[in-house]
Amino acid sequence: MSAQATASSIASGAPAAPAIAQSAAAAESKPKPCCVCKDEKAKRDECMLFSNAADPQKDCLSTIDQYKSCMAGFGFKV
Repeated sequence: MSAQATASSIASGAPAAPAIAQSAAAAESKPKPCCVCKDEKAKRDECMLFSNAADPQKDCLSTIDQYKSCMAGFGFKV
């Protein structure tokens, strides 16, 4: 390979390509929020929707906390 070809490959940003690929791979390895904690989400929603309490959020605090801790385990802040 000539010096000119080497210089053009460096100038074209060839070394930056692996960095882009690594960040894309990291984003793909993290699941989508809709795809995790489905059982906890269903229990939370059912509790909130069908609670007879005056304050459903207070009544369902334990199921809400379970959902939040599950999501936090996957790196999501709810």
